[in-house]
Amino acid sequence: MAAPRIRTDLHVHTVSSGHGYSTIREVCAEAASRGLEMVALTDHGPSMPGGPHTYHFANLVVLPRVLSGVKVLRSAECNIIDAEGRLDLDERVLGVLDVVHAGIHPTTGYEGRSVEENTRAAVAAIESGLVDIMVHPGNPWYPLDYETVAAAAASNNVLMEVNNSSFTHVRKGSLENCRVVVREAMRHGTRLVVGSDAHDASQVGVFDRALELIDEAGVPEDVIVNRDAESVLEFLRSRGKKDIPFE
Repeated sequence: MAAPRIRTDLHVHTVSSGHGYSTIREVCAEAASRGLEMVALTDHGPSMPGGPHTYHFANLVVLPRVLSGVKVLRSAECNIIDAEGRLDLDERVLGVLDVVHAGIHPTTGYEGRSVEENTRAAVAAIESGLVDIMVHPGNPWYPLDYETVAAAAASNNVLMEVNNSSFTHVRKGSLENCRVVVREAMRHGTRLVVGSDAHDASQVGVFDRALELIDEAGVPEDVIVNRDAESVLEFLRSRGKKDIPFE
């Protein structure tokens, strides 16, 4: 089997999210069958209805570092809960994680709606130093000033995501916003990550629609940080993260 173009998936959910439908081991087995080198387990933070308790994330230290031959990153898709960019996991718990994702979601306590409020929240999260990846920034439910957010992400070495599920199952109407996200990322030197946002193992490593947009925009391959495991680890080192002992 030929190696896939993108060999890591940094946005994957399990049953722990409450609206995911596969176990960690099912996710990793499917990732291995598709030739992926690494996955990040990004179950939703506790303010998401049905999401796991804070202790779930603190206890990720018990999880094997490799399953089915696939490297496993401990992560969370944190919810931005106010216009000050605060997250629904505290710094102590975030310190357990290898990579921290954050985004704005409905039914999690965030009540801002204007472009100005949403942008302030996103930029504050980016500038907090706690967030490594901003997820699905093209969500039309929470429009942003994409130039401002892309510039903040570039200045703070934070990745912006091109989310495949935004073109398939959820967040309908994201395409034009995502085109702007990618364009502004290219202008400001912001690096990107392609995520499946899989909520079932069958979706792990599925990036087809996101890659269509990437190719349409002429994004160079080295701008996509999750192209392989080593490029991900290099990014994490640039964020001051400790080396991960995959044993």
